[in-house]
Amino acid sequence: MQQQRILTSLFFAVLLLGLLAGCKKDDSNPLTPETVNEAEVLVKYLEANGDYINTTGTSIVSASSVYTNLTSGTQYIIDIRDTAAFNAGHISGAVNVTFANLLTAVQAVPSSYTSIVITCYSGQTAAYGTSLLRLLGYSKVSSLKWGMSSWDSTLAKNYWTAKIGNSYASQMVTTASVKNAKGSLPTLNTGKTTGQEILAARSAELFTVGFSPATITNATVFANTAGYYIVNYWSVTDYNTGHIPGAVQYAKPDLRDTSYLRTLPLDKPVVAYCYTGQTSAFLTAYLRLLGYDARSLLYGTNAMIYSTMPGTKFSSAEIMNYPLIK
Repeated sequence: MQQQRILTSLFFAVLLLGLLAGCKKDDSNPLTPETVNEAEVLVKYLEANGDYINTTGTSIVSASSVYTNLTSGTQYIIDIRDTAAFNAGHISGAVNVTFANLLTAVQAVPSSYTSIVITCYSGQTAAYGTSLLRLLGYSKVSSLKWGMSSWDSTLAKNYWTAKIGNSYASQMVTTASVKNAKGSLPTLNTGKTTGQEILAARSAELFTVGFSPATITNATVFANTAGYYIVNYWSVTDYNTGHIPGAVQYAKPDLRDTSYLRTLPLDKPVVAYCYTGQTSAFLTAYLRLLGYDARSLLYGTNAMIYSTMPGTKFSSAEIMNYPLIK
């Protein structure tokens, strides 16, 4: 009897241990949810697959190049302006697509086309969309420099010509600001675990919400420069000629994870600016993919210190006055 009680006790002890072990996470079970640092996984994936922003950084094509290739049969043009603007005048052969449907449209372009050109009003929205597409691996895509403002002078009036100015020339400074100490990457919650899956989920969200949430005006920034972490995306030489108060200088390849990416803060919006707003739109798309509250400063320094700024300026010479189709 005593022996039977001992055996019974041993049986229940073994059973209890088995039950407890079964309650623990089984790392070998493929059905067990895997927890990953999504932003870190995404950064590693993007840097291992071309590191587009930190190498090429932009993909912009001139109006003259687009016009030359109109009859080549290898150039596909997508116009993401609203339908009314498109119908009032567009490039021959262009198709009208909403920004939200841009990825679907590009996926449907026949492989016989060797280049895809995205155009908008000023080149900034197209640059943002092109950046997302390039990061997704669509290497044929470029944005039209200056947008439709480079195609026709009437179209330029309401955008580039009207935006050029010197309103903030007296407020620029030459005192350098230092980068933040390195911190953490943003938190992403797509529920995906691989870089490719996270990229697809994040880009789908950004295409849906559009470019507007990723923009900011110079008036808003100058009303509260301390409220933003301002990224001057120029060379050190140009930065030293004068920049927005508090702006910190970055350039390629500073925003690699092994470089200064983690110096960007999580507790305030990151405002990126360049000469035209086009390069900063490329950069902003990348930062928003990673989860930063990043904004592209519209029209860059063309709209702030046009007369004294270094770098690329919009002028009448950029307007080609090519034919429009209605």
